[in-house]
Formats: sequence, C-alpha cells, structure tokens
Amino acid sequence: MALSIAQLDAITQNKIIPKMYDNIFDSTPLLSKLMSSGSYKSQNGGTQIEIPLSYAKGTGGWYQGADTLSTDDVEQITNSLYSWRSLYAAITILGEDELKNSGNMAILSLLAAKAEIAKKTLKDDLATGLYSDGTTAKSIVGLRDIVAVDQTVGGISQSDNSWWQAQVDSTTTTLTISAMNSLYQDCDLGGEQPNLGIATKANYNRYYNLLQPQQRFSDSSAGVAKGGFQSLMFNGIPLLSDVYAPANHLFFLNLDHLHLFYHPERNISATPWINPTDQELKTSRILWMGSLGSSNNRMHGKLSALTS
Repeated sequence: MALSIAQLDAITQNKIIPKMYDNIFDSTPLLSKLMSSGSYKSQNGGTQIEIPLSYAKGTGGWYQGADTLSTDDVEQITNSLYSWRSLYAAITILGEDELKNSGNMAILSLLAAKAEIAKKTLKDDLATGLYSDGTTAKSIVGLRDIVAVDQTVGGISQSDNSWWQAQVDSTTTTLTISAMNSLYQDCDLGGEQPNLGIATKANYNRYYNLLQPQQRFSDSSAGVAKGGFQSLMFNGIPLLSDVYAPANHLFFLNLDHLHLFYHPERNISATPWINPTDQELKTSRILWMGSLGSSNNRMHGKLSALTS
C-alpha cells in the first residue's frame, strides 16, 4: 500500500529536512564558514532586508579656549537594502512509480533518492548564488557584485560612493605571495582584517606551490574541518578551495561584515505533500528565502585576473 500524505509529511519533516539542512550547509566551504562564523542570520519579515551603514566621521575636532564649536549635523548613517530572493526544489513521486515500487520500504527508498536530488539542486543553486554577478536577475546578490568597485549593491552605487567600494586587483595575472599580501593589507582597515580566503582550485594549488613544505599549515577549526575541506593558512587565516568560486579569482573576506540572511519560515523548509487534482502524483517543495549582504565592502577584496 502506498504511503499516505500524512506519513510522507511526517517522514519529510522529521527525517529528510534535518539531514538535508545539515548536508546543504556543510557541503561547500563558503556556506560552511558563513554558518560556523555566525554570519547566517534570521530575519523576520519586511519588504527588504536593511543593513545600517556608518560611512562618515561626526562633527568634532581639536579646540582651544573659547573657540566656537560646530554643531553642524553631518549625515553619517544610511541603509543598504537587499531584496528577498526565493529558491525551491521539488520532490515529486509519480503514481506510476508508486505502483512500480510496491511496498513501503521501496517507496521510502524512492523518496530518499528524490530528496537527494532536491538537496543537490538547492545546494548547487545556493552555492552558485553566493558568487553571482547579477546576471541572474532572481538570484541573491553575490560576491562578484559585492566585492567590486562599479556595481550598485544594496541600492548604493559604488561608482558614486568610494566608501562603498571593495578592494579589487583586476590587473595582476600571476599569483604571488606579494600580490596576496598587498590585497590583504588593503582590506586591513581600522584594526580589522579579513578572516577567510576563498580561491578556485587552480589558485589554491598555485598558492600551495609557492609555499615551502614547512609552511603548509592547515586550519583545524570546526567550520573547515567538519566538511573535510582543503585549507592552507595565509597571514593566520584559512584559505580554502571552492569549486563554485569564479575562474581566475581569489577572495579575502571579513565574515564579520558579510551576512547571509534567511527567513525563519523558509529555512530549507518543506511544504505539505499534496495530490494535484489534475495529475497522478504526490509532490512537495523544499523552500529557502533570504539574501546575501555586506555591512562594509571595504573589508573585502579580490584578485580577479589570475591566470598563472
């Protein structure tokens, strides 16, 4: 006998979703680090996600005796605004497949296989979205937009506001320790430094080959080791290889200023299973809704033209 809608709902909520949640967020280096660093943040409602920004000094300065002290109100604070983006993956079991897989154990195996496909779909779309460049209109804003100097990010033009520009080296083509350190130092502002490096596999291997064997230290912190990710240390921070990173790129990121927001009711959650009235099948959807945002683009940097 086929599993009922109520049984499918219970299995999905109690077994499939918890495993899918862990597997998705532990499956790529950047997602894993965002989760383990506290950059994954619940955001309840609102038409947009707002991040307050402080971009100018206040009124003040040295004075002596009876000098007149200015009380001018200088605009110092604004908000960057990020639109909600929604992602889904469907799990569908055809009536024909239920008949072909007779018995509850066979149906459970079929459901597990379908859930695995949904998990891979969500993981791929979300991990790709983290690096998006704005060409996929419905995707979350990605690092190629945020870590730039000429994009509109959070509703603020980088071209018109230099304080909103990231540190970008688009001319260096050969990876060197010197080039990496120069970028790292550019991102070191106000006593804050990048705390994560992300590179393509090619650039990760280039960095590996630049190091002497005794310098090849790896990071054993939970957010890196948990997923079994390759890592090397640079200036005391982990550098990781990510297959989703765009070609020729190496990023330095400050995760204290990079935030992956999610809606608590759409955090890898499943809709109830239904029987459509005009189709012989049962279906559910796995949903995620959120956005990637930055509170200080100057703290992030990238080398974007590395070919050797």
